[in-house]
Amino acid sequence: MLYNSWMPDSMTDILLITQIIYKTMAKYSSQPVSINGSQADVYNKISNLGAYQELLDQMPDDLRQKAGDVRFTDEAIIINANPVGEIRLEIIDRHEPDLIKLKASNAPVPMFLSLELDKETDSTTKLVSVIEVDVPAILKPMIGPKMQEAANQMATLVGRLFNGNDQAS
Repeated sequence: MLYNSWMPDSMTDILLITQIIYKTMAKYSSQPVSINGSQADVYNKISNLGAYQELLDQMPDDLRQKAGDVRFTDEAIIINANPVGEIRLEIIDRHEPDLIKLKASNAPVPMFLSLELDKETDSTTKLVSVIEVDVPAILKPMIGPKMQEAANQMATLVGRLFNGNDQAS
């Protein structure tokens, strides 16, 4: 029968197909941002999240508003994401000198943020912010642009914290 030829054979097949169709880990990478500083220096500063709060507090109001409602502790970034509420991004992995990975708690879906560092020159480092989020496929068109914007904003924010008021490139 033609109708039955495409039907799954078992419950395991149905679960596998459902997982593939409805939920997959989507990955959103920022545009690269050039940061003033050697890769080792940038890694050491990024891995000390608590130091960002003071830098953030010193930013001009217009740049601070672009950063949104964000706070930093020694081991976490705390973002107030309306209407979801407070999301904590806690450091779960460090690979000196090129990767810091954070995992979201209190998020409605599993989510990870990676800050990837690559040496450009002895005095500049390229940063790419990568957000991985587990979302139903049907929601990707709605969520995707916001996640891409968030990845770009995170990279820009870190670049501005390092480069001062200069525009991160």
